[in-house]
Amino acid sequence: MRRDERGVLDDETTADDATTAGTATTAGTATTAGTATTAGKDEVFQVEEHGIDPIPDAERHGSAKDVFWVWFGSNLTFTYVINGALAVAFGLSFWQATAVVVIGGLSFLAIGAAGLGGVRTGTATLVLSRAAFGPRGNRPAGALNWVVSIGYTIVNTVVGTLALEAFLAALGWSGGTAPRALALAVTLALTFAISFWGHATVQFAERWMAYVLAAGFGVLVVLLVPGADTSAPATGPGAAGWSLAFVVMLAGPFSYLPMPADYTRYLPRTTSLRAVTVSGALGGFLSSVALGVAGVAAATRTDMTDAVAGAESLLPGWFRPVFLALVLGGSVTNSVITLYSSGLNLQVLGIPWSRARALAVSAAVTAAGSLGALFLTDFTTSLLSFLSLLIIVFAPWGGVFLADMVLRRCRYDADALHRTGPGGAYWYRAGWHPAGLAALLAGGLFAALTCDSALWTGPLVAPLGGADLTLLGAPVAALVYVLLARRTATPHPAA
Repeated sequence: MRRDERGVLDDETTADDATTAGTATTAGTATTAGTATTAGKDEVFQVEEHGIDPIPDAERHGSAKDVFWVWFGSNLTFTYVINGALAVAFGLSFWQATAVVVIGGLSFLAIGAAGLGGVRTGTATLVLSRAAFGPRGNRPAGALNWVVSIGYTIVNTVVGTLALEAFLAALGWSGGTAPRALALAVTLALTFAISFWGHATVQFAERWMAYVLAAGFGVLVVLLVPGADTSAPATGPGAAGWSLAFVVMLAGPFSYLPMPADYTRYLPRTTSLRAVTVSGALGGFLSSVALGVAGVAAATRTDMTDAVAGAESLLPGWFRPVFLALVLGGSVTNSVITLYSSGLNLQVLGIPWSRARALAVSAAVTAAGSLGALFLTDFTTSLLSFLSLLIIVFAPWGGVFLADMVLRRCRYDADALHRTGPGGAYWYRAGWHPAGLAALLAGGLFAALTCDSALWTGPLVAPLGGADLTLLGAPVAALVYVLLARRTATPHPAA
């Protein structure tokens, strides 16, 4: 094995090389000369004991391939079919919408790269972001991220519940509240159990559910794409259509930015950083693009205002029950990672609970929100509008976080990241980093001025011809941060 000057294995070496001299290292178990010893407590179907505390080197395991399955499995969700259909609804042709879908998929390169700090420090993304904003300055965005995580988990739970309810109706059980109540209980139970067990079980479930979902969604793509109308529309989409399509496609990947290190923090420090980036990017790209193109094709063939009903109308009768099961499965795989990260998020906010207890609180809020959406009042549309508006914060937040990571070359003082009182390297001014907060405000202001959502339309939208430039808040914030922090956001010296 060769090491570069920074002390990490070069990009020709991956964590799979850890198997040498007859010693096989697996997820949490080292087997040598026929004797099995426990190397850590991150084991499938056992409650994970670690939270945001740094993962010791002795308990690190796995390879970059694990990151592929996390992002591939969690993005095998019907949401991307809906996103592709929306691009056509905004006036784009088949090929134009497909180009937007592909560009949106390429944004998973940023998601893959955002996980590198987890390999280096063994901790979660929202702990790493303390370097950019300070321990106290990090909390407002952390609180909003918890709201976003719970919000999207509620939306996914509602979608999965309705799909399972429709599946039960197809089997002959419909009417009353009992089928919906059972469907909700099953959806919540699957999501909560996997997330509660923790990191190893999340990875295990994402991988094995991905096998099944990929096969099913592959058939869906084959059934929807042929016959797509590839002719150009009578009128072009204009600036508004293009910008809205990009916002829809990129909002999903941007919402993941506070999470990637949560799923890389157990990887050995010797894991190839390039392999981690490429594996994460490839996983998210393949699933999001395939399903996005399926949505584009479906929208050129039928009305996709109700995306589930529209797609179902294009499918043969024998596949419709499978389709509903795919919608349910995709909702669960996506909810699992958002719910799991929400538990870590509460710890980052300073709440002195174990990971399992914090996650139980997140799960209870999710259950309450889902009950309200399904049985009391339909607030799903309003919730989605609110969540989409939060990109005003999270696009700039992502820009600052990634810029800070690049300036520091992904080298942090791991001990200082966990020091939330005076004296740490990232304490700055009373726990607030002026450069990070100024950049966040600059990017947020730009995003707010150019945002076109159901709840807010910025004053610059009309002069821009209806274009929504919210996502450009990310590069604006990144540029401001580089200008303000290029002398202070320096790499921590290698040990």
